[in-house]
Amino acid sequence: MADKSKNKNVFQKIAQVYKEVRQELRKSTWPSKEKLKNTSAVVLAVIAFFAVFLSFISLGGRWVLDKINFYDEVEPTATVSSEVTPVTEVITLEETAAETEAVSETEAASETEVAETAETAAESEG
Repeated sequence: MADKSKNKNVFQKIAQVYKEVRQELRKSTWPSKEKLKNTSAVVLAVIAFFAVFLSFISLGGRWVLDKINFYDEVEPTATVSSEVTPVTEVITLEETAAETEAVSETEAASETEVAETAETAAESEG
């Protein structure tokens, strides 16, 4: 019998599984519509009861914590080192662009001076 199961392809194995599941489901006893409605109503009622119950517990707990001033703000202790300073200056995009242009102009002027100095040195030697 084990030899027959080895020779079955995948689709035959899947079909066999579905047949077995169907047979097992037929053996089950299913509730009537009336019993299903009653059971569902009881489940929904219990869920609604506990939702209200837990809401009251939550509100009561919040009320108690408010009465004992649990949510009052407390000043944090200063644990930040003195090396850290807050940023007080805001740099705009225009300022950054202007600084970049100024640096570029300075570099261009420096390159021109170096070239002129090299030409002067070459003329004095020659």
